[in-house]
Amino acid sequence: MGATTKALRSGQLAKLAGVSSDTLRYYERLGILPVVPRTASGYRMYGPDSVERLKLAHQAIRLGFTLKELSEVLRARDRGEAPCRQVLALTEEKLSALAQRIRELRKAERYLKKVVREWRGQLAGAGPGKKALLLQSLTVGPGLQAKLPQTLKRRKQI
Repeated sequence: MGATTKALRSGQLAKLAGVSSDTLRYYERLGILPVVPRTASGYRMYGPDSVERLKLAHQAIRLGFTLKELSEVLRARDRGEAPCRQVLALTEEKLSALAQRIRELRKAERYLKKVVREWRGQLAGAGPGKKALLLQSLTVGPGLQAKLPQTLKRRKQI
């Protein structure tokens, strides 16, 4: 996404930002992009700062900010407020959640290593071409299901 010095139509901005025009309209409704003027023929005309604002939004989203959080912060900034303390608090929450997720992933890794060791033994004992019933051992094995880390359980799609 490179900077430009002239107003951009939504298609041009979308192309520069690597998003769809629908995404731009959605971001505008949320307040991530400010409402922009339209030409006489109805085209939205975004200022050159919109490219940088989209870069900021994409980076914040990659760091775990939700669209709602980002919208609140950017709307406050657009009103002339300084939402810096809110941004710091949100970022600290993201860091804490990330640390928790890393702990869960390490636990899941230890669990999977144990499962792989056990399954290698089961497979070796089954012989060539014989069923080892590996997946079934997750439910009937010695407490493997009870030890399944939360990280490995299917998460609800958002």
